[in-house]
Amino acid sequence: MTDSTPASARMPARARVAEASLAPRVQGTVRIVGAGLLGASIGHALTARGVDVALDDSSPAQLRLAIDYGAGRRALDDDEPVLVVVAVPPDVTADVIERELKLHPLAVVTDVASVKLEPLRALRARGVDLTHYIGSHPLAGRERGGAISARADIFIGRPWVVCRDEETPSADLALVEALALELGATPIEMTPEDHDRSVALVSHVPQLMASLLAGRFVDAPEGSLRLAGQGVRDTTRIAASAPELWVQILGANAQPVVDVLDRLADDLNAVADALRAPDAPGARRAVADTIRRGNDGVERLPGKHGQNRRFEQVVVMVDDTPGQLGRLFGELGELAVNVEDLRLEHSPGAQFGLAEISVVPSAVRRAVDGLESRGWKIASTTND
Repeated sequence: MTDSTPASARMPARARVAEASLAPRVQGTVRIVGAGLLGASIGHALTARGVDVALDDSSPAQLRLAIDYGAGRRALDDDEPVLVVVAVPPDVTADVIERELKLHPLAVVTDVASVKLEPLRALRARGVDLTHYIGSHPLAGRERGGAISARADIFIGRPWVVCRDEETPSADLALVEALALELGATPIEMTPEDHDRSVALVSHVPQLMASLLAGRFVDAPEGSLRLAGQGVRDTTRIAASAPELWVQILGANAQPVVDVLDRLADDLNAVADALRAPDAPGARRAVADTIRRGNDGVERLPGKHGQNRRFEQVVVMVDDTPGQLGRLFGELGELAVNVEDLRLEHSPGAQFGLAEISVVPSAVRRAVDGLESRGWKIASTTND
């Protein structure tokens, strides 16, 4: 007698749960317009989950490169996507959104532009029906762009802002949030106005500050730059970003950026005035208050898993030979010390590096004593 029960129903309960957990949240074809860093990275992540990804790009070379790297297949005229992701430069985002809404009226259309209010205003001014459009923005990226730099894991653990309004169908919202979750990101609902003010503070102005500081290095003596440590490298890392893209981003979000820059200019002038006469009454306090306020601001930044939790640092000298970092992590594991964060700094002209390990305060003494007993040299700790 043949058993007509579906195979999935004959599975043990645990196996059915495991199979369900492997199924992608996004069902159906996802069309991605723009095969650069973000578009191709989304394509890689979805393709790895078994989602049908159709790629389109105005640059044939960029499109072929993204396809060759496995970010998806070439889009076809008869594709019927359930979701369209617009991942193009800010100055053409509104145009492409309008086109995709007309070409695919049954699909939900989202975009990943880093500015949300400007394209929305442009679309509203044109009278475009935005019922099935939801703006979004993954707070993820790399200093270098293009399909060649794309990675499936850049969204993991990162915020993904979703800008809904009162007319957004709940099913459409669920699909965009499912996209974020599928890629390992954390969906956060914000208005376009709140989003643009927020990214001005935590993304756009930091880019400018990094670029301005790094610009001071152009004419600096070679001897000065040889003294650069990890601090200045961390501060200027994003200065390697593409000027062409940032001209568009900053232009589209100009007023919120200017608001932050004006306040920063006041702060800089106050510190400069204090340092012009460092022995004047109140000058040292003004400098100290500036540093202390920075301490307070850093304390507010969410850490690992979004926690507002302070960690201590243990700096370990590591020989520049193969396998040393692996041995360090292995021995920290034996000591039951969890590495919350890691930063590496190489010492110029020396055959060793410094591994700055972040741990919970209660683990500092255990880590230091245990590592020293195993022959590691501790360069410093937070409390030194």
